[in-house]
This record gives sequence, structure tokens and C-alpha cells, in this order.
Amino acid sequence: MNSFSPGFQGRARRMADKLPPGQYPTESFPVLSAGPTPRVPTDTWRFTVTSETGGTHAWTWDEMMALPQQETVRDIHCVTRWSKFDTRWRGVPLDAFFEDVETAADHVVVTSYGGYTTNLPLEDLLDGRAWLAHTYDGDPLSPEHGGPARLLVPHLYFWKSAKWVRGLRLSHEDEPGFWESVGYHDYGDPWREQRNWGD
Repeated sequence: MNSFSPGFQGRARRMADKLPPGQYPTESFPVLSAGPTPRVPTDTWRFTVTSETGGTHAWTWDEMMALPQQETVRDIHCVTRWSKFDTRWRGVPLDAFFEDVETAADHVVVTSYGGYTTNLPLEDLLDGRAWLAHTYDGDPLSPEHGGPARLLVPHLYFWKSAKWVRGLRLSHEDEPGFWESVGYHDYGDPWREQRNWGD
């Protein structure tokens, strides 16, 4: 005899459809970092986009906050196998930072306060696919979760959503970042379980 109501079964099926292979759902938001947590005051924070020719565009905190803001609700997936559904963020779509950037580059190296780097194809940051997020669940993003601002690229494993982000460097070449250079997958698609080299 089935002890679950039809509504419960429907919800469980919807949740299963949102869960990439090899992942488990969690209500918590684990904190994972490769080193100490930087504390970056917003009055000294800067975000810079550097083109492949060396041209730079930079924003202070106040300039970034004056850009069009967007709220988004996204599922996030960590390479350590946890997934968190319907996370609520506020930030600036990455498209806003590229309005005046001329580039023929296909790749990006993301740099963070504290020295962390990760790499992405440029197309994965544009067309409404990524944000510079400063608010989580209605509150300013805590330093432990990457505040004052972090990259949010929810369609890839969460190590690609670099914490404490300080800039993007455009490149014609794909340059592995911190985790990619020690064995993590270069791209990191959770639906294809791209966790490590060879996946």
C-alpha cells in the first residue's frame, strides 16, 4: 500500500528532476574554501574587466550598485555532491559589465581577492546566465559565502561561482584556474558529472 499522497509524489518527482546525477539535496549552505576568508570592505572593493588587449573597465562598489539590479532564484550544485534548490540572490547580470567592452576573446579567467582563480568560456557569463551577486536570501552576502560580492554561475558546479570576485580577464586561450590545475574538470557541468579530468 502506498503511504504517500499524490501531491507528495508529484513534489518528489519535481525535485528529482531538478537534481543532477550523483547529487543529494540539502537545506543547509555548506561553506567550503581553499584558504582563509578575505574581508574586503566595500569602500575599497573594485571590480575590473580586462580585455585581451589590456583595456580595462572598472567599477567601485557604489558604481556597481548603481547598475541595473536583478533578483534571481536558482538551484546550485557543489562538486562535493550537495545541491541546494531555489536559492535567492540579488545582483548585477554580467551582461551589464560588458556593454562597453569590445572583445574577440572566447575565454575568461576570474580573479578573486585572496588569489583564487577559475576559468570559464565567455559565453557562459552572458545572455542572462551569470550574475555578480551581493545579496543572498535578502541579506548582504556574508564573507564566508563570498561577500561582499561573488560570481553566480548556477548552471555549472559551484566552484565556478568564484567567491570574493575582483575581476575578469579576457583571453584567447583557455587558462586553467586553481582547482582546474589540480584535477577538477575544465568546464564543470553538473548534469554531465564533469567533476574531474576525464569525466
